[in-house]
Amino acid sequence: MLYVRPDAVFDKSKPIGGGAPLCFPQFGPGAMQQHGFARNCDWEVVGTSADVNPDDPEPAVMLRLRPNEYTRAMWDEAFEATYEVTLRRDKLKMELCVKNASETKPLDFTAAIHTYIEVTDAANAGVFARGLQGKTFLDKTESVDDPPRKTQTTRDVFFGLELVDRVYLDTEPETMMYVGSGAAVCVENTAGWRDTVVWNPHVNMKECYKNFCCVESAACGEPVVVPPGEVWRGETNLTVVDVV
Repeated sequence: MLYVRPDAVFDKSKPIGGGAPLCFPQFGPGAMQQHGFARNCDWEVVGTSADVNPDDPEPAVMLRLRPNEYTRAMWDEAFEATYEVTLRRDKLKMELCVKNASETKPLDFTAAIHTYIEVTDAANAGVFARGLQGKTFLDKTESVDDPPRKTQTTRDVFFGLELVDRVYLDTEPETMMYVGSGAAVCVENTAGWRDTVVWNPHVNMKECYKNFCCVESAACGEPVVVPPGEVWRGETNLTVVDVV
């Protein structure tokens, strides 16, 4: 269900284009580099299901990121982030937790799981997102720095005919991405993820825009604020659903 772009490189020269990279502690442009630093860093493996049972039917891995010289140069904050990925029988679970390691001051950030979902052809009317009707969204195609607020009046968000770059605010727990093959990918969010980003670059990526659409779990309409010593948690589950 996940797509990796043909221009993706794995030599650490730039973030990997595809899959489900983490945007943290900044989503989009801002004071630091695009989408923050989490997707550029080597995370420490702190646990796997194989540690105790190599035959576990639901394998999992937990990764951890703490401040280092590279991160402090952009964001000098006390934090500890963990990212657990579990391959369940019927879904892919991804959970990001961020602890405010400061004893005195709050921690604020924005974040997203930048999920690339493979589709048959984004220019096909059968490829669309559903579950966002009636929601307010920020239209970043008109302005990245000061996007206007609009309302989703139609049932479906279609792709392929134009650039789509929207942040839907305070969304429902589920958004369905119909991939054009008689199946859909259900993107399920917990309370930590309160927004949903929908993106397709259209002809800005001529070589591959028809092959994927992004439906992303996000907390970016307003910054997350974590009190000293507390933990923020956001969980995403991806499930393939037969809709024929």
